[in-house]
Amino acid sequence: MPSVRRVSHEFLERQGLTTVFGNPGSNELPFLAGLPDGFRYVLGLHEGAVVGMADGYAQATGRPVLVNLHAASGSGNAMGALTNAVASRTPLVVVAGQQVRPAIGPEANLASVDAPALMKPLVGWAAEPACAGDVPRALAQAVFEARLQRRPTYLSVPYDDWSADVDDNALAVLDRRVLRAAVPGGEQRRWLVEQVASARRPALVLGGDIDSAGRFDDAVRLAERLGGPVWAAPSQFRLPFPNRHPLFRGVLPAGIAPVSAAFEGHDLVLVLGAPVFRYHEHLPGRYLPEGTRLIQVTEDASAAARAPMGEALVADPGAVIDILLEALGAADRPAGPYRPVPEPLTAEGPALHPEQVFAALREEMPEDTAYVVESTSTNAAWWRQTDLRRQGSYYFPAAGGLGFGLPGAVGVAMAQPGRPVVGVIGDGSANYGITALWTAAQHRVPLTVVLLRNGAYGALRWFGGLLGVPDAPGLDIPGLDFTRIAEGYGVRAQHVGSVAELRAALAETPEHPRLIQVDTALTTPS
Repeated sequence: MPSVRRVSHEFLERQGLTTVFGNPGSNELPFLAGLPDGFRYVLGLHEGAVVGMADGYAQATGRPVLVNLHAASGSGNAMGALTNAVASRTPLVVVAGQQVRPAIGPEANLASVDAPALMKPLVGWAAEPACAGDVPRALAQAVFEARLQRRPTYLSVPYDDWSADVDDNALAVLDRRVLRAAVPGGEQRRWLVEQVASARRPALVLGGDIDSAGRFDDAVRLAERLGGPVWAAPSQFRLPFPNRHPLFRGVLPAGIAPVSAAFEGHDLVLVLGAPVFRYHEHLPGRYLPEGTRLIQVTEDASAAARAPMGEALVADPGAVIDILLEALGAADRPAGPYRPVPEPLTAEGPALHPEQVFAALREEMPEDTAYVVESTSTNAAWWRQTDLRRQGSYYFPAAGGLGFGLPGAVGVAMAQPGRPVVGVIGDGSANYGITALWTAAQHRVPLTVVLLRNGAYGALRWFGGLLGVPDAPGLDIPGLDFTRIAEGYGVRAQHVGSVAELRAALAETPEHPRLIQVDTALTTPS
């Protein structure tokens, strides 16, 4: 009779989940025994970095990825990073080890009591199989749920289950497929086309799902046909539109009142592939201006259900783009030239202004470079200096929790070895995922990390001013030298002190991971 482990490994192999990101403990070793030759285990030194790397890898490949965590402690360590994966709708399949079944009730050491409840409500589905024979089916459900929901799932498996025998019925899972079609039907199609075609002043809001689904260029064609302004949805984790395109107005502010003000004068706001809306700053007001109608198209049924206003169509936004392009035809006239990039600001003293760093990246790195950005205090400088025109050019921590940037950059670089990848990381956020440097070194990932060192939690200083608490403690982090830290993990590092040195360093094509530390002046996100 085949074992649970053998059937599960074969199922994962058939589904393409052969790259496993993990940090195992004793409970997980029986699952890892006898991994087939085609599997690759990517070890991370902390569970937060493990999930961050898997998040970046899954986003870059567009496919579910297996994550291997250790019982309750490892799962708990990973939950902060998991919030970003949830917000970016990343299909992670988290499999955690559990004590042997007789030891769970007495709460033996390393038993995870009510393991599925631990990860709720973060994950889209969580379970612990009722018996060993149900493990292959439950594993398949975890994979299919992650793929269908585009959300992490969680499966806790007692470690004695993996060696148990299963009957022939368990083999039925090997040939399973679960497909989804989300193209609007005839009546829905007609309604949507009528609403868009009849709008006098339409505006378009695009979410990260547009870039995740590979519809970046199609979104440009639709925007140019509509001819109205284009915004990226608030709290953006991917860039769904070229940021210097003449129709692009930037990322919507994350407050109710300023969002409403942005839509003033527009009779229709079409939101594709985004929640409505992920507000952040509490700036109350009307959701929409008088006379403005909002239509949201999203595959995320939960996002459609919880929206406080507008009409929603649960469908594939890419399919809707195709429908609208077919119905409306090509643009009447060219959109015009892309906006030029302004001269970078400079700073007083020896430190560089972040704009000088980003200008150097724009001019020295190839145009198809993918940037994983986690330097929130330099947000305004970033958008002033970048010119991103390719799909998959930008990744950002979706939930705002620090620790995605460095691991995410490693994951993206591992997923796309033929594309240049740069992690733009602040010194405050780097510490949350610093162990990912070791994984990058071990796998010789050709990644460039540009470490911006300003000695403070710059975004928090800005928020302190907004909230009336400028004297809050714990905002300064002096004395960090990331070149020495990186070298300790096996990553080549250098500290550059001028724009010329930075440009010279960036001009080199890395074959292995490298870290470039540059001191920057303190700036604000906006």
